Amino acid sequence: MTAEHAETMSNATTGQVSATAAEVYESFFVPALFDQWPQRLLDLTGVRPGDRVLDVGCGTGVLTRAALERVGPQGVVAGVDPNDGMLAVAARTSPGAEIHAGAAENLPYPDDAFDRVLSQFALMFFQDRRAGVRQMARVVRPGGTLGVLTWAEVDTSPGYAAMVDLLRRLFGDGPADALLAPFCIGTPELLRTELADVSGDVEIRRLDGEARFPSVRDWVHTDIKGWTLRDLIDDEQYAALQAAAARELERFTEPDGTVRFAAPALAAIARE
Repeated sequence: MTAEHAETMSNATTGQVSATAAEVYESFFVPALFDQWPQRLLDLTGVRPGDRVLDVGCGTGVLTRAALERVGPQGVVAGVDPNDGMLAVAARTSPGAEIHAGAAENLPYPDDAFDRVLSQFALMFFQDRRAGVRQMARVVRPGGTLGVLTWAEVDTSPGYAAMVDLLRRLFGDGPADALLAPFCIGTPELLRTELADVSGDVEIRRLDGEARFPSVRDWVHTDIKGWTLRDLIDDEQYAALQAAAARELERFTEPDGTVRFAAPALAAIARE
């Protein structure tokens, strides 16, 4: 394995995307998967007008934008993420938020700086999850709330389980494992282990969710071009995947050709 290929594989399993992929992510992934979650996490963590909120692993800013609307002009919202491509989109789409480059394991904020510290579908990509959670707990004030969303295990999301199997059969473990990475802490037991160093009681619940794409072709485009798979699948492989998906993933389509399947999440809420 060359150094370049090793770096590509590392980026694939740690969620590091290119600037182009970040734009596709915002345009396609957000409406397909992520728009349904911010208000639910804000409700679960009790975010209210005037709060100081930190979004850890903010990505393109889907949760950041919702938090800005919730806290209003008297509140403060900050977003931090290690990926430059994602941050460029977040800065553009979340005017009024404080957007910073940084890792969860070394948050650039003082102790007790925020009322609510949140992370939506990012914990699985922290380089050191427990260290990142300790940092999140450090910067939330006493009496504040820490909230984390992760995807439930892939077997509870039948469309993605089928897509992982298809990628593995066509292209081997690398692309399949990259798509599987977001589901790596998808059970309450695994998630609770990652939050073991939080001092407050941690409540974990499963939340129903749904993936929605305009078509199978759009689904494949989003998963490949809007994610780390962009660097693992070449143009010829992409065409082969589109052809195979049209045949084998048709069972997830509605009569009008749109794609819908279950995509549940786990929410962990801790009151510090």
